[in-house]
Amino acid sequence: MEYLTIGNIKIKKTAALAPMAGVADTAYRTAAKRFGAAYVVGEMVSIKGLAYSDRKSAELLTITDAERPAAVQLFGCEPEFVPAAVEIAERYKPDIIDFNAGCPVPKVAGNGSGSALMKEPKLFGEMVAAIVKAAHVPVTVKIRAGWDAEHINACETAHIAEECGAAAVAVHGRTRTQMYTGKADREIIARVKQTVRIPVTLDERLGVMREQIELLVRCKGEFTGMKEARAQAAFYLKGMTGAARYRGMCGRLSDLKGLYDLIDLIKAENGE
Repeated sequence: MEYLTIGNIKIKKTAALAPMAGVADTAYRTAAKRFGAAYVVGEMVSIKGLAYSDRKSAELLTITDAERPAAVQLFGCEPEFVPAAVEIAERYKPDIIDFNAGCPVPKVAGNGSGSALMKEPKLFGEMVAAIVKAAHVPVTVKIRAGWDAEHINACETAHIAEECGAAAVAVHGRTRTQMYTGKADREIIARVKQTVRIPVTLDERLGVMREQIELLVRCKGEFTGMKEARAQAAFYLKGMTGAARYRGMCGRLSDLKGLYDLIDLIKAENGE
């Protein structure tokens, strides 16, 4: 069985249950898992509603062990409410927090959330960064191809998500104006995949990092090679759970043994 790794969460490469408002409740998600879903996502919950302790929103966050690995999905456009909302969401012990920047329905996009964030890349980045900073689990992001046919910006938006620390990006290949009609553009999905480096299976990423640094040491010697390797190693770890601490350790690397110890530590702490 092949796996996709999102942060420290391993997901079988079969099929996942997408979030569906008014549909994907606990019973539906449990049934989907029973019939083979490798991963499920709950109904989207308002960040602002959670911050104001909205009971109905909180009820949507419940996850049972039979559903795991499972994510809760949040939406919103006001970064100041993110810390409180994430703190409440994590009480329900999700494996992943998914941020919805793709919902096209008027009551969401019309208030500046969901796919409306495709028109506001700066605010989009602020929201993703705030969620990543507040969360203790991997953060994923859902986007669309763009707002309309004249503003296809999924690649740029996905890159922002990656730079802000998102562990994975899901792309709906339609614009907001298409809603759920017309043909999904698989070409834009392919271009996004080529643009960003997330997600990759963790073992593959660390293996490539090790090979590159070993070659660097062979070419330039351990003293010079490891000095240059510090920045290279840190680059490989971007977006990973615990990345800030690991990057700090990269800055102190002085020999290959230190590199190997760091790789072993990352694998141990991320379930590899």
